[in-house]
Amino acid sequence: MKTAAAIFAAAALALVSTSSADAKGCLKGAAVGGVAGHYAGHHGVLGAAAGCLYGRHRAKEQEKQQQGQGRPPAGQEKL
Repeated sequence: MKTAAAIFAAAALALVSTSSADAKGCLKGAAVGGVAGHYAGHHGVLGAAAGCLYGRHRAKEQEKQQQGQGRPPAGQEKL
């Protein structure tokens, strides 16, 4: 099991190193995801990776909304 986690961590690190250096939302999402993953069955690395991806997605959606492009994220429509 530890071998699989090490392989996954190495693959995630390789993907992150090839992307741009813009980490908006990634650090916050990774911290929250890592803690949640740890408490949900000792899957901190997997939680951190998922949190990073979600954090980057949310940051991009908020940036689009501030620029007036696209529609607001689900649940945040104006009434």
